[in-house]
Amino acid sequence: MQTQVLSPVFIGRDTELTRLGAALTAADRGEPQAVLIGGEAGVGKTRLTEEFLTAARDAGAVTALGACVEIGADGLPFAPVSTALRALYRTLGAELITAAAGQEAELARLLPELGEKGGLPRDAHDEEGRVRLFELTARLLERLGTARTLVLVVEDLHWADRSTRELLAYLFRSLQRSRVVVAATYRADDIHRRHPLRPFLAETDRLRTVDRIELPRFSHDEVRRQLAAILGTEPDAAVVDQVFTRSDGNPFFVEELACSLGRGCATGISDSLRDLLLVRVEALSDDAQRVVKFVAEGGDTVEYRLLEAICGLDEDRLLDALRTAVGANILLPTDSGDGYRFRHSLVREAVGDDLLPGERSRINRRYAEAVEADPALVRADERAARLASYWYAAHDPARALPAVLHASAEASCRHAYAEQYRLLERALELWDDAPEEVRNRLRPVDHAESYPPREPGAPLDFLDLLAEVTVAARMGGERERAWSVAKRGLKLMERADAPDPLRAAWFWAQRSRLTEDLGRGDGWEELSRARELVRDLPPSAAHADVLARIAGWIMVHKSGTEGIAIARRAVEFARASGAHDTELQARVTLGMLQADGGDVEGGLVQVEDVRRVVAVQPTPPGMISRTYGNLASALEGAGRSTEAVRVVREGKDLVGDTVSHITRSWLLTNEGESLLALGRYEEAAAPLDEAVRLVESVYLRACIEIQRGFRALATGDTEAAARHLAAAAEGLVHDTQPQHAIPLRTLTLSVAAAQGRYADVRRELLAALAAGFPIGTSRYTWPLLLAGATAEADSGQADPAVLDRIRSAARELPRPVPLCEAYALLLDAELARAEGRFDPAPWAAAEQALTGQERPVELAAVRHRHAEALLATGAPDGRDTAGCLLADAHAAASRAGARPLTDHITRLAQRARLPLVHPTTAPAPAFGLTARERDVLRLVADGRTNRQIAETLFISPKTASVHVSNILAKLHVSTRTEAATTAHRLGLFPPPA
Repeated sequence: MQTQVLSPVFIGRDTELTRLGAALTAADRGEPQAVLIGGEAGVGKTRLTEEFLTAARDAGAVTALGACVEIGADGLPFAPVSTALRALYRTLGAELITAAAGQEAELARLLPELGEKGGLPRDAHDEEGRVRLFELTARLLERLGTARTLVLVVEDLHWADRSTRELLAYLFRSLQRSRVVVAATYRADDIHRRHPLRPFLAETDRLRTVDRIELPRFSHDEVRRQLAAILGTEPDAAVVDQVFTRSDGNPFFVEELACSLGRGCATGISDSLRDLLLVRVEALSDDAQRVVKFVAEGGDTVEYRLLEAICGLDEDRLLDALRTAVGANILLPTDSGDGYRFRHSLVREAVGDDLLPGERSRINRRYAEAVEADPALVRADERAARLASYWYAAHDPARALPAVLHASAEASCRHAYAEQYRLLERALELWDDAPEEVRNRLRPVDHAESYPPREPGAPLDFLDLLAEVTVAARMGGERERAWSVAKRGLKLMERADAPDPLRAAWFWAQRSRLTEDLGRGDGWEELSRARELVRDLPPSAAHADVLARIAGWIMVHKSGTEGIAIARRAVEFARASGAHDTELQARVTLGMLQADGGDVEGGLVQVEDVRRVVAVQPTPPGMISRTYGNLASALEGAGRSTEAVRVVREGKDLVGDTVSHITRSWLLTNEGESLLALGRYEEAAAPLDEAVRLVESVYLRACIEIQRGFRALATGDTEAAARHLAAAAEGLVHDTQPQHAIPLRTLTLSVAAAQGRYADVRRELLAALAAGFPIGTSRYTWPLLLAGATAEADSGQADPAVLDRIRSAARELPRPVPLCEAYALLLDAELARAEGRFDPAPWAAAEQALTGQERPVELAAVRHRHAEALLATGAPDGRDTAGCLLADAHAAASRAGARPLTDHITRLAQRARLPLVHPTTAPAPAFGLTARERDVLRLVADGRTNRQIAETLFISPKTASVHVSNILAKLHVSTRTEAATTAHRLGLFPPPA
């Protein structure tokens, strides 16, 4: 039976095609585009995308199409993206391989053709893996979209697995300058209130880069034109009215009704939608109906050889049946030509719903048995998920449980943790129904991260399964469920005959992490339970991991010598048990705890030793970034900001695109913080803005907003600072880490002071003093006390009790590095000013201490106050000195872009009638150069090379290079020639008499 159903003429949709054409044009200009096409089932989304893809190909674009699959526990992981990439691979071949060079192993998780034979590596759970895979996919598309325009379409997004949705959202946000269009269609009438696509749509609605197109139903005239195109003649008005009324303008229903009209159905138009969808199926031959039923249960697409294996028809009868179904426009051959699919999913759903329960189970069993007998019948990357789905639908727990566990391990290898979690939940459902002998044959496929190993050959038990569910749920974004499963595991062990302290400690450590993530506490109580459980146990990898987690918690929340001892034991236990990654983590933690505890140099050496290891040995990208990020943070805390910038940039270069946006955002935030400390405000904007653009976590965004707030205050944008403060406060509402809480308080009182709200400043300061300052937080506390004292002085009505509280807190505060000593002297000067004492001596002492530090804006502020005190005392030679100080301060503040400070200096100079230029007899500005750096600069000014400098000063060429880099940064120049010119212009090294 041959029945023309598809309209040979594309009806309507002019507006929508125009918008899609505009997206294609913009992409041709190098502006990546994202489009979402929504509409009810049958409204014509597929037909619209087909017309768009045809137009795009005619315009020279390379197109690829992938469809989401309604199969498995939550869809087949990344199925539409894999299909689209496979289409690009067929089209571009070697060019795609070149674009993926160096990252083939990672990208093979989406495109197996790029990987080694033998499947994906069964690596442990990778915190960075999912987003790293997303980043590499985005970069691959950008490279491919350099020479031509790419158009990728994902159909049926309402069936997408969570990983696919998250990948698309990432691409929508992250694609940079490239000629790429990413479009997706979804069935709008299926998106109920709790549908998983709803949050995705809400998120993309906030992105200005995403165009959302909603397809309406056809008008009466469009239905008439569609009928005329299908029937080949102008229909009667009564027929048009009847079809329009029954179809309500839905194009697919119009086609089905037209089919009934064209066949001259005696019963007229069906009253039932289900009957309408099945009317043409029931008119097929028995063989064709049999094939259609099998295809309906096979998934989105079924391979021809698989159909041949399960349908029970010889090849001639099978081909006749397929030819009949295709001729009736019920089935279509796939683009690759090796399988068949339904022309419309509504028909597939209707056929599937019409199957009897026993019939459906029997068909799925046939599928499963055929694939197990001949695995080559389906693609290797789909095999595990499809087998899990077939055996589950066959209602055979004994076969379904092993298949589901194997599919969950495959999902983990693809970093599809949400799908792994769904599959493991299905395994929990099947566990009790599976025979004991089947469960005893199961072996752990992929141990949960750091989970204590069982004895060799031990079968997978229910506790092992709960551990896997806990980790997969956490990494898949289901933290609430992870928390409850961990609780279930602990209760199960409480009732066990033989205690297993290591496994119990592991579950308590998981509960600690989840408790903090969910904002239900700081997690210390849970870690304490874990600590008690492992206290007297011998060294092991699991024991080392628990100790490393405890030391890490102490490092972040309270520091102290206790953490140093625990971190040392973690290092020893990890080394003894061969847990290399845990050892590196613990060593970084140990170094940071040492630095916080006052042994700054020892701590830096410890972390620097780890940096040298991870820089040359194969190491997970997350470990590399943590090492470089913590080293940069420790250097910043020691006042070595220039070195911190160098380290963090080296770390960014080393990991490249192999870390997640979260990790890269931390590195960028480290960079921005140190640039701010160096007074390089304009330069700091770039990494901080990039970090905000990349970041996904509200909590991390809040940390970035703190730094952006400090920058806005320093440059004079108080309104922007207030906005950044509000965003930071909202994101850190449940955070308990002092490294975030103290800077947030500092920004809060600084904004209040800038707005003249001194009562609010005092209230915030007293709250901070009452809360106290844990060990290791002096780098954050000194700026807080300084901001409070400065505000008291600026208020003109300082509270003596508050000043006493500040002095008392300062006496207890450690001064582990010279920068802290300088801050202490500066605090003394501000307190004296708050008490109305204009004494130049404290300011001179603070200036001398800060001169050797990398804090040019703070030094400029001190020189401003020093000059103010000198002018107030009226000392005989004070006026000349004040003029030089103000000139220095004005130059530094102007260079940094610190507008409020620049204005204060200018007004003071105007009141004192002092020029803001150096008299010829005044000493040249030091720019914060150390004595050694001045020696190096003198030789640079003489035209010496690094090797010549090294020979003259008896240092290594590498050390000379580092000194030159620091000098360029402090002089705010980019070349040696500019540095020499600056030195000569300012007379830093006058010629000998």
